[in-house]
Amino acid sequence: MNKYIALQKIVEFGSFSKAAEAMGYSQSAMSQMIASLEDELSIKLINRFRSGIKLTPEGEELYPHIEQLIFQYHMVREKTKEIKGLETGVIRMGTLASISVHWLPELLKEFKEQYPGVEFVIHQGDYTSIQEWIKTGMIDFGFVNPAAVSGIETIVLKQGDMLAVLPPQHALAENETVSLKDLAGEPFILLEEGHYYEPLEAFASIKVKPNIKYIIHDDYTIMTMVEAGLGVSILAELILHRTNYDIVLRPTEPPIKRTIAIGYKDKASLTIASRRFIECLRSRVEELP
Repeated sequence: MNKYIALQKIVEFGSFSKAAEAMGYSQSAMSQMIASLEDELSIKLINRFRSGIKLTPEGEELYPHIEQLIFQYHMVREKTKEIKGLETGVIRMGTLASISVHWLPELLKEFKEQYPGVEFVIHQGDYTSIQEWIKTGMIDFGFVNPAAVSGIETIVLKQGDMLAVLPPQHALAENETVSLKDLAGEPFILLEEGHYYEPLEAFASIKVKPNIKYIIHDDYTIMTMVEAGLGVSILAELILHRTNYDIVLRPTEPPIKRTIAIGYKDKASLTIASRRFIECLRSRVEELP
């Protein structure tokens, strides 16, 4: 295809020398390629003048087909790279506990069935650590709250509720909804999420400050501590699916929402396999809890 691409560059630049410089060839090599192409097609394609070059009438008639041929050639090359990338690719992602438990298993299973050669490297963290991993290139993308990050691109996926988590005999457990003002007066167990906390933002919005007794990095540890009567908490509804803890869950007033997005450095930095996984995720997001 180099002969056809050389012709395209000569027409584009209007000069053998400029085209040769752009392609990294000598001017004589470019001349030899065009002569070889003309011999192959048995048609003179280019006339050379002091002022530059000009396609012959036959060359002008043939040139649109040559451009189409080059375009198709590049498409084949790109598709080949894509196929190879998905045969041997590695997807490195950062995730939150709730996503790891309730989204990823089915998504990974489905993706591996379609692309069995792709490997996954999964790091579980919080909003701050995931953002830093993206910026340093440790991961290709991660699950974040857009409000908690800066300096990266995000694609919003879904919004979910956050619920008050109470011991079963707690007085507030009798209410259908629990006010944040009432929760603020109770011993509070905060989930460590880096520098951004949805519950703290919600408390601040109504100008109250919770009575934080513990800051814990693990959702399930918090559920165990609430079950033991050590305090109350607010956790994402997603992490509370299919739990066997003896706890009571109640909506808050005002309600607290958690927005989940995919975060990445920029589109160009995503591997082919990562882009394809994100496409798969977005196509399935309405079905996810």
